[in-house]
Parts: sequence; C-alpha cells; structure tokens
Amino acid sequence: MTGFSAPAIWRKSSYSGDNGGNCVEVGDFGTAVAVRDSKNVHSGMLVFSRTAWSRFIADTRAGRYDLG
Repeated sequence: MTGFSAPAIWRKSSYSGDNGGNCVEVGDFGTAVAVRDSKNVHSGMLVFSRTAWSRFIADTRAGRYDLG
C-alpha cells in the first residue's frame, strides 16, 4: 500500500472460523487502520483514520449497531 512507511500487521477476526465462511482482517498501519476480505486479500481494503476506527469500535461495544 502506498503512503504508509511500514507494512501492516494483519489480524483475522476472532469470530472467523476455519470453515471458509465470510472473514475480515484488520491491518494496523500505525497512522491508519484498514479492513480487507481475508479470502481475497488483493482485492482492496477500506482505510480509516485511527480516530474513526476507535469511534467505530467504541460504538460497536456500546451496542449501537445491534440489529435486534
């Protein structure tokens, strides 16, 4: 990825199993956070500022995106 000084450290979702289901990976670029499809890692990624990612995680933990 261009614009970043170091390669990302990618982590697969803890909810992903080994059954070939839908999975995401989160990459830490230091100044930004990226999300990609773990089954198609070369298809692109969504990149977020660390501030936006932190807000998303906080909102998720607070249940703001729960559907039920």
